[in-house]
Amino acid sequence: MSIKIKVYNQSAEAVKDLDLSAKLFGVKPNNELLHQALVAQMANERQVLAHTKDRSEVRGGGKKPWKQKGTGRARVGSSRSPIWIGGGIVFGPTKDRNFKKKINQKMKQKALFMALSDKVANDSLVVLDNLEFKDYKTKLFNAMVTAVEKKVLKNDRRNLLVVNDAKNEKAKYSGRNLAGVKIINLENINLVDLLNYKNLLLTEGAVATLTTRYQK
Repeated sequence: MSIKIKVYNQSAEAVKDLDLSAKLFGVKPNNELLHQALVAQMANERQVLAHTKDRSEVRGGGKKPWKQKGTGRARVGSSRSPIWIGGGIVFGPTKDRNFKKKINQKMKQKALFMALSDKVANDSLVVLDNLEFKDYKTKLFNAMVTAVEKKVLKNDRRNLLVVNDAKNEKAKYSGRNLAGVKIINLENINLVDLLNYKNLLLTEGAVATLTTRYQK
């Protein structure tokens, strides 16, 4: 079983039809699985920034502040005690925290297929025959995106994820300054970006690579 979709050129003119695999682009959504995969990806990308020093890490405090007996004051072994100003922190956040979450590879792939299928179901997927530019020109990339939005997507607000199958530096640098547009290579396709952007633009080569990779 396959899903038919039109392939466009960079002028947003239909050039042919393409059969999409229902295994990748016709999967029914499962909100619980999507949420689990989304949380796992975001947690695994999270950086541990906050770190407080305990009494063993705070500088100083090697010398006993005063002698053990005879002063009338409470005994103190170190000025880096947590109850002293400038001392260590007892229960503060540390760099040893682990936010990693495990998720099966098949579950992760299924969530990716659901996100792709949602773009097809909502007419938010556009397939281009290629994405190549002769020069580093933002004007050219913007003209291509504008044509796609007006003729195919009919958007009122730009919100587009572009996935290219080749590492085309001219395409990447021509479109990176456009607001509401993000360009990634095929190997970097991920669930967070697919859900963050309303519309998806894939090259025909990217569709073929995805189908070959996961059609097993």
